[in-house]
Amino acid sequence: MMKFRFRRQGNDPQREKIKQELFAFNKTVEHGFPHQPCALAFDPQLQLMAIGTKSGAIKIYGSPGVEFTGLHRDAAAVAQIHFLQGQGRLLSLLDDNTLHLWELGGASRDRGGAKSEGVVYLEEKRNYSLLGRPGLESCSASRVTVLLLLSSCDLLCVGTEGGGIHFLDLPRLSLRDNQSLLLDQVIIPEDYRCGKSLGPVESLQEHPKQPGKILIGYSRGLVVLWDLSTRNAEHMFLGKQQLESLVWERSGSSFVSSHSDGGYSVWAVASGNTYTHQPVSSSIPYVVLYSGGMPRASYGDRHCVTIQQDKQHVTLDFTSRVIDFFTVHTTDPEHDYDDPKALVVLLEEELVVIDLLTTGWPSVPPPYLAPLHSSAITTSCHLDNVPAKLWDRLAAAGNNQGAQPGSWPICGGKNLAPPPRQQELLLTGHEDGTVRFWNVSAVAMTPLYKLSTANVFHTDCDPNDDPLDPTNDPEALQEEEWPPFRKVGCFDPYSDDPRLGIQKISLCKYSCRLVVAGTAGQVIVLGLSDEWSDHTVDVSTVDLLQDREGFTWKGHDRLEPRASPAPFPPGFQPLVLVQALPPASVTSVMLHAEWNLVAFGTSHGFGLFDYHRRTAVLARCTLHPNDSLAMEGPLSRVKSLKKSLRQSFRRIRKSRVSGKKRPIPTPTSKIQEANAALADQEEVAPVQRRIEPRSADDSLSGVVRCLCFADTYLRDGTHHGPTLWAGTNSGSVYAYALEVPGVGTGRGRPGGEGSGCVEAVLGKEIQLMHRAPVVSVCVLDGRGKPLPEPYQASLDLATAPDMTNPHSVLIASEEQLKVFSLPKVGAKTKFKLTAHEGCRVRRVAMVTVCSTAQEDYSETSLVCLTNLGDLHLFNVPALRPQVRYDCIRKEDISGIASCVFTRNGQGFYLISPSEYQRFSLSAKVITEPLCTVELERPLETHIRSLLHTNTSGNTHSSLLETHTLLAVPGGDYNRTWPRSPTPLEGYLQPPTYHPETRPSIAHKDLRHDTTQGAGANPDRKITSVTQPTQVTHPSQGRYESAPVSQ
Repeated sequence: MMKFRFRRQGNDPQREKIKQELFAFNKTVEHGFPHQPCALAFDPQLQLMAIGTKSGAIKIYGSPGVEFTGLHRDAAAVAQIHFLQGQGRLLSLLDDNTLHLWELGGASRDRGGAKSEGVVYLEEKRNYSLLGRPGLESCSASRVTVLLLLSSCDLLCVGTEGGGIHFLDLPRLSLRDNQSLLLDQVIIPEDYRCGKSLGPVESLQEHPKQPGKILIGYSRGLVVLWDLSTRNAEHMFLGKQQLESLVWERSGSSFVSSHSDGGYSVWAVASGNTYTHQPVSSSIPYVVLYSGGMPRASYGDRHCVTIQQDKQHVTLDFTSRVIDFFTVHTTDPEHDYDDPKALVVLLEEELVVIDLLTTGWPSVPPPYLAPLHSSAITTSCHLDNVPAKLWDRLAAAGNNQGAQPGSWPICGGKNLAPPPRQQELLLTGHEDGTVRFWNVSAVAMTPLYKLSTANVFHTDCDPNDDPLDPTNDPEALQEEEWPPFRKVGCFDPYSDDPRLGIQKISLCKYSCRLVVAGTAGQVIVLGLSDEWSDHTVDVSTVDLLQDREGFTWKGHDRLEPRASPAPFPPGFQPLVLVQALPPASVTSVMLHAEWNLVAFGTSHGFGLFDYHRRTAVLARCTLHPNDSLAMEGPLSRVKSLKKSLRQSFRRIRKSRVSGKKRPIPTPTSKIQEANAALADQEEVAPVQRRIEPRSADDSLSGVVRCLCFADTYLRDGTHHGPTLWAGTNSGSVYAYALEVPGVGTGRGRPGGEGSGCVEAVLGKEIQLMHRAPVVSVCVLDGRGKPLPEPYQASLDLATAPDMTNPHSVLIASEEQLKVFSLPKVGAKTKFKLTAHEGCRVRRVAMVTVCSTAQEDYSETSLVCLTNLGDLHLFNVPALRPQVRYDCIRKEDISGIASCVFTRNGQGFYLISPSEYQRFSLSAKVITEPLCTVELERPLETHIRSLLHTNTSGNTHSSLLETHTLLAVPGGDYNRTWPRSPTPLEGYLQPPTYHPETRPSIAHKDLRHDTTQGAGANPDRKITSVTQPTQVTHPSQGRYESAPVSQ
């Protein structure tokens, strides 16, 4: 008797080294507009802009490609942010009453196995919590309302709700003892006090010419000019209206206050008198900008920023709430005026930049921070290696659509990233029927072109009318001429018809053919044109039910196509409209431009259409007799409640009956159960998990999940030809052999010339044992590689597929991956995923990753994303697991559903309605910021004292250290930072503070959602003024030109 012992195969060190050279998971950059912004800051010296969000994130932007991201330890909303100008430092105030100091710092970090020196990220250095005096102040009284950072950047003034002002040394964030200015120290006339409190500190502004003096504005209307050196009130301005904000005129001879009644006042700062009771007037107009100020009765729901200069008057009307704004202007003290160049307005849903140097004050299209969610994103598609000809034609069509690109005013830092190796496109489909083309070749995600499909149909809104152009609305022109509203921005969350929503996109980059499919069963084939065209779109219908009895469509109607010619601008223009019947939402689409074929699937079946000959080739119904839900449509709100209750009661009854009829266990039955369990355990590998079979009568089992074209062996092993593969929700795969004229016997011609018509014959029908939904079908050639895209082989753009050895087909279901041989469809290998832990495959793609060690070595892998948010990579066709990464939180269902992979090993998924997170699975292909920022940062106080002691007195407090930072954001943003002890910390804890619970939090507060009472809209923020002017009340129907230069 001989005994054999097989040693279990271990990890191959050589293979592990190759995997490290191939695979590496990194979240690289976030594209799009920050979700729920709530704070804005600008550094005029470094030309950097910072945006804070309600989730506690801080994002810094400069010139395109210069980006930094930081995240607070606590997920509290950012109330205010302020730059320490020129230093690369940032102060943030959270709504939990804590202050945080951030700094651009450098360190070394490993990236893809290689150490990178000089890597810079936004790092939190210190934090401070301002608490009230025990027994003297309540926690609410110490709540911070406004911050003022002096121009010297060494002192921070903190205004509180209780009216007190505290002073902190920077950058140490240490409180100055016995220096606080409390409310009882401000001596005001008794006739003005009238027994009433001055209220919270609403605004703090430093004197532009005398740095030792600050303006203090209290909520009641009192404004005090305070001398920090003598700690005395030099002047008091006894305002009688509730104060909103203050701003200095550049020369320091006057300042402007805005009030809750919708008016603003100009006060002269004159020497001699201690008190000023009334504002002054003047008639020297320059430029004034302010937010709010609209009469509540007529325009209380408008979100506006007004620009006035001489007789020019424009009220910018936005579609979302104004958060804050700033102007880009000169900071040279030698200039008499500010000479504003641009106005930057941060809105709740987008960023708008206005060119103040160009006549008419046009908007500047942003090179980044574009609102991806201007209409809700419904689908996405990625293309790599876009040909230069297609790219140029798309860019030319995009330039004809909107404003010409202007000079971007936020130009800080320097982008050092090399030019992209290839041009990449991300196509997003939207709820309003538009498809947007984005340039994602680099860090900055730039809009390239926008396609609208609404003009193919009759809708409630005429697509020829631009809703953002007020000249197209004659009623608006006749209503009134004041105020002169102008619609600005592109955020428009409303859809004229939900049936216009784009569900699937397929683009052939070589033939410039595009297919978009929508919610009402519309499939539109488009071609790229460089000229305007007026034509009628051909319409064809494909009945997927084929007069099947027992099914009645209860959902929405189809969209009515236009019968008359319609104008189409340069770009993608519709060639033919294929209408699926019933008009259910399209669930899958596939284009093969070389064969002039488009396949589409719905919840009822799938069809094949020859768009060159305008004929339907195939219509196959996949409905199960129990698929009643498929006939109701996604927009139907009437679900069968009776059927759901009936099914629930049947399950309960069935479980009770099965429990009563449970057989008595016998020794024989126990042995049989043990043997069966042992056999099952032997069939399943240790790393795999069992699969639960599904019922054949599940609802929506006929949904077509995937489609695939392939030139392969289906009928026999000697003749190959075009085929169509379709996978459904019930685990069925249909394979059709296609007869395409000119293909098979010879190479197909692009024009599709031929005498015959395309024919389709069912070749194979595969039913997966467990009936799991089929997610993907991919045909592999004789070398186990995916077949090339259409035109790639014929144009010698890719290696020709191996047609000598047998082919195979990889079918990925929600529960397992399986490879079948062709043409016999015999199982070759498989990998089972979990069913017990709730794991389901959601996304599958074939990616090619290159080695970092060898330039000519690459591997093709299968990547799949599960509903748990983890990524699995397998080699093909053996399906051996390679690596696994945690990518998305399993609770983020929308992020998992929106994930799209690229062919070079990268991916995108939505982390919010307006942001894409980009990640990379390749150790070599990584798209992330690489930039420099030059800083002049003053040395710390204790370092200056040491230098002063060890030298002959030549070192003084103005000593600077110069930095050139090489920045590659992507450091550990989730680090926890130790809290520095503060002198006022005691047993009291800071309360949770929400900005919307009190009427004012900052000197530039824009409280559009907190003051909605009667009267004029008090939402006012005014920039610095140059000369005094009279009190104006725009809410009463008139605007006076105000002398502002900002």
